[in-house]
Amino acid sequence: MVMTQTMTPSATLNVHDIATPEVSSAGHWGLAVFAAAYILVLIEDRTRLRKSAPLLVASGAIWALAIFNAKDADEVRAELMRSLGEYGALFLFVLTAVTYVRAIDQKGVFQRICTWLLERRLSARTGFWVTGAAAFALSPIADNLTTAVLTGALVVGIGGSDRRFIAAGCTNVVIAANSGGAFSPFGDITTLMIWQAGKVPTLSFMLLIVPALVTWLVPASVIALTLRPGKAGVSPTRVPLQEDWWVLVLLFVATVATAVTFHAWLHLPPFLGMTTGLGYYMIYCYFDCRRRGEHAHPGHKAFENVASVEWDTLLFFFGVIMCVGGLGAMGHLDRLAAGLYGSLGVDTANVLLGVLSALLDNVPVTYAVLTMDPSMSTFDWLVLTLAVGAGGSLLAIGSAAGVALLGLTDGKYTFTQHLKWAPVIAVGYAAGLGTLYGLQRLLS
Repeated sequence: MVMTQTMTPSATLNVHDIATPEVSSAGHWGLAVFAAAYILVLIEDRTRLRKSAPLLVASGAIWALAIFNAKDADEVRAELMRSLGEYGALFLFVLTAVTYVRAIDQKGVFQRICTWLLERRLSARTGFWVTGAAAFALSPIADNLTTAVLTGALVVGIGGSDRRFIAAGCTNVVIAANSGGAFSPFGDITTLMIWQAGKVPTLSFMLLIVPALVTWLVPASVIALTLRPGKAGVSPTRVPLQEDWWVLVLLFVATVATAVTFHAWLHLPPFLGMTTGLGYYMIYCYFDCRRRGEHAHPGHKAFENVASVEWDTLLFFFGVIMCVGGLGAMGHLDRLAAGLYGSLGVDTANVLLGVLSALLDNVPVTYAVLTMDPSMSTFDWLVLTLAVGAGGSLLAIGSAAGVALLGLTDGKYTFTQHLKWAPVIAVGYAAGLGTLYGLQRLLS
């Protein structure tokens, strides 16, 4: 049944099927505000201004312009609340996932894995493939951002003072994390958004495993050829696993299972399953604190982990979603839908949006398409999922994984170093999409 849904032929849109509203001068000002804010996001490393700040200001300005220019202010306010609801579901899901990852990390689980690998004194090429494979395998579970941070640290440890290896290894990690995150509802913010919107059933994401693997292996095979032979790395420090680490791992697995069950069987939004799982963790912290004799504030550890979440990133996503929602209320997204899906067709539009996600980040691109809500089959949404996930790897700023590593490697991995591999990443992008279309023909 799932495969039948997935193999539905691509929808065909006509430009006349989509209304193309006129955009007022206020609408043009709203677009200019968003562009200016996003430029500030792109130069965050130079200005040191948090990337969330300009988008938070822009979101308020855009909605104020939308209300000022509205023929029906109540309708605009309803759109505002709908955008807020979209963000709220995303926020609660990500908050729970990141809280668990931080808690598991504090137990020494991820450090222990890194130490085990470093103790092997891997060669440069072996280390390149091990870290890439780890990123591809881990990102469907821990999301591409968390995966990039963990495996990027491993690349730096293996590379030591070899800046060339670190640049190549981090580029490989970004590609692998984005590709691996594309075939799981939990692997990327974009896949999560598409899954929560009900555009792709849970099991249908599995069709993307082979195409996603191709988008990573093609460029990785070329990059690996440029690495010098020999061993690299620093002496690792063994980190002991803390008590009850396995309990947290099991609770996280149970939380993900709850979210999938709620969505697939009960048709409830996935965030509700995740917040239920957050309750599992809070109850565990309560009894753990009492067992340790901490009766004054039992369970406070749970809130410490919640507080340690990367709030700049979560507020950045809020700003993006609210800005795009405001531009949609002004009519910009209807015009974009008519220009892309109406004039070019679904297939071409999805491929081009994947390339665009490298420049604009894949989150606003995906949210814009979900807001447009063009008539597409499940397979078309799978194409978009792979496109924006793999397409975000074309540039270092195209995904959260790339942006994170730019700020964590002390200049050993840069925008320019990633850019030189853009042609082979583009080949992998095309090969992955080609593989997906080939699977469609084979299974239909």
